[in-house]
Parts: sequence; C-alpha cells; structure tokens
Amino acid sequence: MKKTRWSAVAVIAAAAIALTGCGRTSDTGSGPSEAGTIGDAKAEGTLTMWAMGAEGEALPEFVKTFEEANPGVTVDVTPVPWDAAYSKFQTAIAGGNTPDLAMVGSTWMADFGDALQTVPTDLSTDGIFPGAIDSTMIDDRATGVPWYVDTRVLYYRTDIAAQAGWNQAPTTWDELKQMAADMQSKGGADYGIRLPAGNDSFQGNLWMPWSNGAELENGSKWTLDTPETVEALDYYQSFYTDGIANPAADRSAGAQEADFVSGNTPMFIDGPAFIGLLNDLGGEGFGDKISTAVLPAKKSSTSFSGGANLAVFDNSDNAASAWKLVQWLTEPETQAAWYEATGDLPAVQDAWKSDALASSKTLAAFGTQLETAKSVPAVTTWVQVAAAGDAMLEKIRLGQQSPADGLKELQATADQLGLG
Repeated sequence: MKKTRWSAVAVIAAAAIALTGCGRTSDTGSGPSEAGTIGDAKAEGTLTMWAMGAEGEALPEFVKTFEEANPGVTVDVTPVPWDAAYSKFQTAIAGGNTPDLAMVGSTWMADFGDALQTVPTDLSTDGIFPGAIDSTMIDDRATGVPWYVDTRVLYYRTDIAAQAGWNQAPTTWDELKQMAADMQSKGGADYGIRLPAGNDSFQGNLWMPWSNGAELENGSKWTLDTPETVEALDYYQSFYTDGIANPAADRSAGAQEADFVSGNTPMFIDGPAFIGLLNDLGGEGFGDKISTAVLPAKKSSTSFSGGANLAVFDNSDNAASAWKLVQWLTEPETQAAWYEATGDLPAVQDAWKSDALASSKTLAAFGTQLETAKSVPAVTTWVQVAAAGDAMLEKIRLGQQSPADGLKELQATADQLGLG
C-alpha cells in the first residue's frame, strides 16, 4: 500500500495559509447551483478530471472500463502533484478554468466549496462511512462524494506483547498505557509506544479528546478548551512524563517503521499504508508479528476520518456525465477494484465484503474503526487551528506547557480565527 497522504496534505495546507489568508479563495464565481439530477442516459462527451499523486497516475488506465461502458465518453485525466494542487485549484477557480471534476482532499472542501456543485438528488451516498460523508457537508449542502478513506488504528508487535504478558489488544486507555509500560519492563523495548508528534500531530491525536467525549466546535464557535480535552491531553502528556514514549523520537521518513521492526518501539498509531511498509521492511514472515486494533476507548473509540472526495465544479460544461463518473467510481464493485489497483480503502462499506479486503486480518480493524471515525470541521480556518494545535502539542510533549495552559491559548487563537 502507499504512504498515507495526511503528511503531504498537511504540508500543502500549511503553505496554503500564506496564499489564502483565512483559507477561502477570493473569487469563487457565481456560487453553487441547486442540486440537480443525472438521469439514466449514458455518459458522453469529453470529461476533464484532475487527480493527485498515485491516484492521478492510476486513473487513466482504470477509467477505460467506464469508457467501454459509455462508448460516447472520453475521460481526460490530468495528474497533479500534491504540492501544487492547492494553488492550482485556486488559480483555476479564480480564472474560471476548472476541470469538470476533481479529487479533492477531505480537509479542503470548505476552502473550495463555493466553486463546487451540489451532489445530484439521484446519486445515492447510502452505505458510505458517516465520517467521510461529514467531510463533504458545508452548511448542510453536500459538495462532493467520498472516494477513498483513511483512518488511524493501533499497530503492535504480537511477539513482544506476548513476552510482556499480553495476548490481546488493549481496549481502554488504562490498558493501552499498561501494555506499553509492560512492553518496556517485560518485553525489552526501549519505549512502549510512539504517539503522533510534530507536523500533523494535533489531527493525529484527535482520537484522544474525541474518545473522551469532546467536540471541536458547536456550530457557532470553537470548543477546544474543555475538561474533556484537558483530560485527554493530560493522558497524552503522561506517556512522555512517565518515560513510556520518547519525546525526542526520530521523526524522519522511515524512522517509525524502523523502530517498530527492530522492536525498539513496538506500538504506534497510524494509517493503512504502514501494513505494506512494515511487511516490506521486516521481510518474509514479519507479517505474522503484526496486529492492528481499533483505538482504545475512554467513552468511545473514535479516530480521525481522512481521505479524498470526488467533486464536480460549478462551471462544468458536462456536469451530468461528470456525476456519472463519480457514481461509477463509488459503486461497491468499482471501489473494490480500485483498492486492488491502488490500496486506497473504499469509502463504500459494501466494498469491504470483497475477498481482497475481507480476507486481510490487518485491515479488519480499519473497517471497524471507520464506522465511528469523525472528520474535522469543514471550515476554512481549520488549517490555522490545526497548525496552532501542532505547536501546542510540541510544548506539551516536551514538558514546556501544561495541557490546561496550552488549550487556553489555543482557544484564544481559534476564537480570533472563528469558523470561517
């Protein structure tokens, strides 16, 4: 499987702050249209589509099946590098030169929402993971359809866990911390667990406040400084103050999986791309030592829902056919085939019944976690708030600030930014 896109998206989004001010483009055209319908006719004409990264590379060959089923249509896919995508969207929207449809990062929807059509009333999104659907909703308007999804779960070494006296995954916060400590004292690990740190760490650790019942906003303001979030970040900090997690862990590319394979740090929290990375690095038979599990619960087990959506631009000259392509790309059979071609996890739950997904023991936790995973608020100021959250967690991790003080500052910053 491919490396997760969260890190790449976070870097691009951070750069986008300087370009966008509060996030929204200054010229988004005449505004979104009312929801229409796509009907039953076959797709026709030429469709222009932008897609980033590995998806942009794989789509030209993949959509030939759609073209064969719709002989009158041609799909012209333009691969776009992730680090150029945000500004490319901005420029195209401002100049009225958008493609018919595009792959859009799930945390970008609010920034470009005014330039996106409303999903047609006859394009069903039933059966798509709820957290993914939430990422498309702006002011109760569906601006796209989830295409693939990502979430984060717990990875752990079963052999070191067994040596430490654990034959199953932790299910509660207390069990997670105890298991990590036991992997040090009884399993021989230098550190019990690696928690997300550095760039994208606020988003990567949202599972703690969410699992403790916290919400990021209430519809009218940010709600970051709450007892639930303070308790969650006290828990986060305790892994470092108790020496269970390394505050100075190497965060360079490949370090996390290297520490896992060596046994130096036999637990971490991340996305599905690491299944393939660990198998490749560990070599033959190492997969038998890897297990995944849903994140331990306090009040719930709630992780972050990421990924990408499919959206049709408001000034598309061939919108009905564009939505037909979206419809085809989100059919269960197509989603299962796309997973086999790329490793992207299906947004449609029925696709998880395919042999390729259902037979994987390490993927099962991702399917379960996605049932309760949540998306971040679809607001234009999320990037700035998340960046401020990253800086706060850095101080908390290094023992330079208490969670209570950090959240007071973060709340003040968020209040100034508003919800966009």
